[in-house]
Order: sequence, then C-alpha cells, then structure tokens
Amino acid sequence: RHRVDPALVKAVIRTESNFISYARSPKGALGLMQLMPATARRHNVWQVFDPRENIEGGVRHLRLLLDQYNGNVRLALAAYNAGDGAVSRHGGVPPYPETIEYLQRVLAYREQYRTP
Repeated sequence: RHRVDPALVKAVIRTESNFISYARSPKGALGLMQLMPATARRHNVWQVFDPRENIEGGVRHLRLLLDQYNGNVRLALAAYNAGDGAVSRHGGVPPYPETIEYLQRVLAYREQYRTP
C-alpha cells in the first residue's frame, strides 16, 4: 500500500522489537516498529501496541523518510533510528555506534528475508 519493500519492513520490525508487539525501549519507543510517541501521533497511531496500527504508522513513517531521502534506504534507516535532525547535522549517516550497528542489522535481515 505504501510501496515499501516488505522485506525491509520485516527487517526493521525484527531489529526494533524482535517481533514483540508490547516492546518498550528505555528511550520511550513502543510496539513492533518502536514508534516514539510524537511519531505515533504524527501518523495517527493511537493504540501503539496494536500490531496492525503500529505497523501501519511505522511503514507510513518509513515511506516519508524514503521520500525525504530520495529512496536512499541507508539514510532513511539512519533517520528512522537516530532522527532526521541527526542525519542533517552529519550530512549523512551519523557516526553513532548504535546507528551504524542498526543499519548493518536491518540490511542483513532484509537480505535474509529477500532470499526465497
């Protein structure tokens, strides 16, 4: 529906929450796609632990980032993880160990999910 690679969505979910719908991060991210409260509100997600709503909001946000970065998956994922402000400040993928590891994990899982 949002023209986002299903393997990428599945890889983000695995990396973010390991498919645990009630996951909570120490920073306040919630649900399968680990939406921050402001991001959830932005995409009209009111029941963040509802898998359908959480994934819909997360995929909408991922689509927005992919559009913002002209389809550049690495930059979109970096912004998903560290925020688009961090990507702008650093002129690309921020040099944060967490973000670099995040990219590696998501991209590796995406390849696994693409393989039949």
